[in-house]
Amino acid sequence: MSPLLKATDLVKVFPGVRAVDGVSIEVRPGQCFGLLGPNGAGKTTTLEMLEGISQPDSGRITYKGRALDRAFREDIGIQFQTTALQDFQTVRESLDMFTSLYRRTADREELVEMCKLAEILDRDTRKLSGGQRQRLLLAIALINDPVLVFLDEPTTGLDPQSRRNFWGLIETVRQRGKTLVLTTHYMEEAQRLCDEIIIVDRGQIVARGRPQALVEAHFPSAVLRLPENAWPAGKPLPGNSELRDGYIEIYTDNVPPLLEQLELAGTNLNELKVGVPDLEDVFLKLTGHALRN
Repeated sequence: MSPLLKATDLVKVFPGVRAVDGVSIEVRPGQCFGLLGPNGAGKTTTLEMLEGISQPDSGRITYKGRALDRAFREDIGIQFQTTALQDFQTVRESLDMFTSLYRRTADREELVEMCKLAEILDRDTRKLSGGQRQRLLLAIALINDPVLVFLDEPTTGLDPQSRRNFWGLIETVRQRGKTLVLTTHYMEEAQRLCDEIIIVDRGQIVARGRPQALVEAHFPSAVLRLPENAWPAGKPLPGNSELRDGYIEIYTDNVPPLLEQLELAGTNLNELKVGVPDLEDVFLKLTGHALRN
């Protein structure tokens, strides 16, 4: 299947920093494509070039095999990380204003129902909760019935319940045939929603692929976590283990023998937890344990 959106060898340089250094991606129709990276990694700059907001210093971006043009701008919707809404305006009036900007628009009733806006149509946008505001901003991003939707950290600042509700909304949007490009700092979000991801660090792609495939490529099938003080003093840590935030994490494909080894070593197993490695483990392994500013 030919890519809907393709970027080849994108480079963007600012004074003193090469923000994007040879990034290439392909987004296929109907796909949810994730763009991940720590602060300062270049993912926002990459996203702005993909959206047509800024121009690469070198490299090429095509949409349906053509350079980005008016048809591209009419075919996309963007939910920005931060969007200022007009003061003293109701949700209904805000939808009316953005609708007037486009020649092609989505069915208003379907949009209101999908984004769960019916009960707040007459509410002042200044009085919306975080979740209500994000649902309105998603509706605005979809108001021109786009083919391709960019979602820039759409759940930042939401409480866990609102975040999960918004995930369901994103899945509904995708089920309606939209292609999505998503940036997020929440690894659980990327693992649930994305078909394919890239992880960007220092302007370059350090990993790409399906989330679960990346986990399986970098880690064994299980991880044992226990407090650092549960390990006997003076004894070396077992192989394939590391310290993280006061905990010892030990990765293994065979849990029972490892448990026996820990017990024989005199390890306190009262707070032991056995889990499965996830995308966050991959992210931290490839980019470091601390997010850089």
